[in-house]
Amino acid sequence: MADLLASSPGIPVGAFQPRRILRNGHVMTITGNYIPRQHQLPPGEPWFVEVEPASEERRSTVVRCDCDWQAKEVRRERLTLVLVHGLEGSSRSQYILGTASRAWAAGCNVVRMNMRSCGGTDELSPGIYHSGRSEDVAAVVDGLVREHGLQSVALVGYSMGGNLVLKYTGEAGTAAPAQLRAAVGISPLMDLAASSKALHELRNRVYEWKFLHNMLRRFRKKVALFPELYSEEGLERIRSMRDFDQNVVARYGGFADADDYYQSVASSRVADRFAVPTLIIHALDDPFIRMLASTRETLLGNELVTFVETQYGGHCAFLSPDSGSDRHWAEKTLVQWLLALDDPSRGDNATAVANELASGRQSGQ
Repeated sequence: MADLLASSPGIPVGAFQPRRILRNGHVMTITGNYIPRQHQLPPGEPWFVEVEPASEERRSTVVRCDCDWQAKEVRRERLTLVLVHGLEGSSRSQYILGTASRAWAAGCNVVRMNMRSCGGTDELSPGIYHSGRSEDVAAVVDGLVREHGLQSVALVGYSMGGNLVLKYTGEAGTAAPAQLRAAVGISPLMDLAASSKALHELRNRVYEWKFLHNMLRRFRKKVALFPELYSEEGLERIRSMRDFDQNVVARYGGFADADDYYQSVASSRVADRFAVPTLIIHALDDPFIRMLASTRETLLGNELVTFVETQYGGHCAFLSPDSGSDRHWAEKTLVQWLLALDDPSRGDNATAVANELASGRQSGQ
């Protein structure tokens, strides 16, 4: 089945055809998660961004970004992609590296942002990370404009990172920095309550157990680092991600309860305020990301949104029959879409341009 392309700001998105043997959301998701990406990125330059200033109770919170820059003489005018990973991911997640490699080869700057505590930065962040930390994205965008003088920035988020990116985009609305050109969400967690319920379904418990195991391990490390702020009391009663959100995220994140958290931070609440071109890719067979009918209706009603909903694709996978890096359809598509948006003359030839630039780099040109 081809893409269900709901709307587009004049930039076509090619149809997704899945690998025949992967026409199952679980198989697609698991396979996509374990296929390593081949990349030729330069060593990332670390950039530390203060996202929350120090207070009387705690020290400042800092996130680490790994930056793959173009040459200094062209850096400022080149399109810069800020990539934000999903739950328990990092700047080294395979889908982040795959997207970064393709964008950098096409001449873009790439900033791979770690959420609070992720990517080995637990000690840099007294605060816990969650799906509502759009202020961290705002701090990174502000730093890129003020400190680095960049002229064109696009945000790309996967899963939970997609919610962060879209939440920031909607909250900023028409007041967003002029340098913000576009936003992209791949399998974005826009409706948290519905997705949390789906994650707890029996068929999805393997995903929930993995997430929960990693989140509990990370929180215990946080307790060890900041015993004056956190406690392990009650952790033994946590049996689901909703339990974790109720007893950890809500308790320490300033929410009344899990329901308040889900409602307060959902990017679907501000989807009608997206004021820059926005690409959203979602698969109907995603095992645990659910998109409400009301969210679809809102996206369809915003002429700046390119909404692509596919029959197959799983969660952040979208593996096509193509070979090499081209098999990762969503990564290829989002870069092509952003290149065409940044320079319409590249349009349908964006992939060829990226491949040409990549070949030139590899041959030392």
